[in-house]
Amino acid sequence: MPEVISDTSPLQYLFQTGLLDVLKMLYGTITIPEAVVDELEVGRLRAIYLPEISSIDWITITRPRGQRLLSLAPGLGSGEREAIALAVETEDSLLILDDALARRHARLLGVTMTGTLGVLLKAKQKGYLQRIDTVLDHLEELGFRLDTKTRSIVLKLAEE
Repeated sequence: MPEVISDTSPLQYLFQTGLLDVLKMLYGTITIPEAVVDELEVGRLRAIYLPEISSIDWITITRPRGQRLLSLAPGLGSGEREAIALAVETEDSLLILDDALARRHARLLGVTMTGTLGVLLKAKQKGYLQRIDTVLDHLEELGFRLDTKTRSIVLKLAEE
């Protein structure tokens, strides 16, 4: 099984929809860079409903070994840059990443990835989730960017 690395937004949205434990069910452990922890802490200080990583024993925190990749793509957040750097450094990794620009950079670097929607689809396929349509509604209420075409594709793949 690949080492699964996550950026901030998948953790945020899965937590806010009450589905964070789906990551543990699907992957066992998740690795995140320190910048993701920092971004979550900043959000918590702003009273955003976010997980407290120190209380989740199946999430490990790692710092990217090399700093070279971190200076690339200045338009990305530090969590995205560090998550991509970890994925590049880690043989047989799966990166969970939502941001379109960050995904474009990760794809150019040959990183295998999925996003929050891919996690939800896998959870549905494994029987951990009964319906995706209501989760998509909740995600949109939370500000998750989901266009009509993508929503239709996800629902079709979920057989809903």
